[in-house]
Amino acid sequence: MLPSHGRYTYHPWRDRASYAWPGGAKLAVYLGLNLEHFAFGEGLGAELAPGGPQPDVLNYAWRDYGNRVGAWRLLELFDEMQMPATVLLNSAMYEYAPALLAAHRARGDEFAGHGRTNSERQSILPEAEEAALITESSAAISKHEGKAPRGWLSPWIAESKTTPDLLVEAGYRYTLNWCADDAPIWMQTRAGKLLAIPYPQEVNDIPSIVGRKDGAAYFADMIVDDFEERRRQIADGKPQVMGIALHPYLVGQPYRLRHLRRALAHITARRSDIWITTAGAIYDHVLTLPKGSIPGE
Repeated sequence: MLPSHGRYTYHPWRDRASYAWPGGAKLAVYLGLNLEHFAFGEGLGAELAPGGPQPDVLNYAWRDYGNRVGAWRLLELFDEMQMPATVLLNSAMYEYAPALLAAHRARGDEFAGHGRTNSERQSILPEAEEAALITESSAAISKHEGKAPRGWLSPWIAESKTTPDLLVEAGYRYTLNWCADDAPIWMQTRAGKLLAIPYPQEVNDIPSIVGRKDGAAYFADMIVDDFEERRRQIADGKPQVMGIALHPYLVGQPYRLRHLRRALAHITARRSDIWITTAGAIYDHVLTLPKGSIPGE
C-alpha cells in the first residue's frame, strides 16, 4: 500500500449528492485576495526576475507595489463589480498597511488566516512552533476584526503532517490548502472535522503568471473559460465552487487589471444564475445541508 494522508477517502464525482447553493444556484464563485507582506533582505517571495544577492530590491519593491497601489485598484474594481472578497491575510499587514485592511473591513469582506508573512513556510517548523505561528496569526485577526477567523490558507500552501489537526485545535473550521475537488469535502483530524473548500491552483495568478509566464489576456481568458465550462457542467445537478486567486502585485498592475476587469464583468453579468460569495459563506451554507450531502460526513 502507498502511504496515505488519511484525511479523506475517494468519492467519485458522478456519485455525488445533488444540492443547491442559496437561491437555487449550482455554481458558487468567490475571490480569494492574498494580502501579503514580506521581510526586506531575507526570506521567501515570488520573483519578477531571478533574484540577486540580498537585499533584493527589485523583487521586494515589485511585491510592495501590490500593497501600496495594486490592492487599492482592486478595491475599486471589486466595488465596481459589487463583488465581496475573502481576504487571505498575512497578519504582519496589520502593522504595515492598516488603512488597506480598514478599507476591506468597511466593505464587510471576510478575513481568513494566511500566516504571519509569506516570507516563511510553516511546513518546516516543529509542531509547537507551527502551532504558535497559527495562534499568533489568528490572535491578530481576532484583535482587529473582533472575531476569530474561520478559514486558513497556509503561506505557500505549505503543510506539515499535523497542520489540519493544529488548525482545528486553534478553532479553524475550513481550509483552502487542499485543491483536490470542485466542491467542499470534509477532512478528518485528531480534533474533529475540517471542511476543505476548493481553492484554485489553475485559476490563480501565481502559477499562471509567475510560474507559466502567461500573459494578462491569457489569464483573463482562463477565468472566463473556467467559468463557462463550469456553467455547462452544472447541468448534471451537482454544485461546484469556483475560486479565483489573486495577488495585488500581479493583477493590480494596470495592464493586467484591465483584462481582469473584463473577466469579472463577464461573471457578474450572469450573477442571476450563480452565487457570488465568500469562502466563509460557503462554509455557513454547508452546515445547513442535509446530512450526506458533503463527502466525508
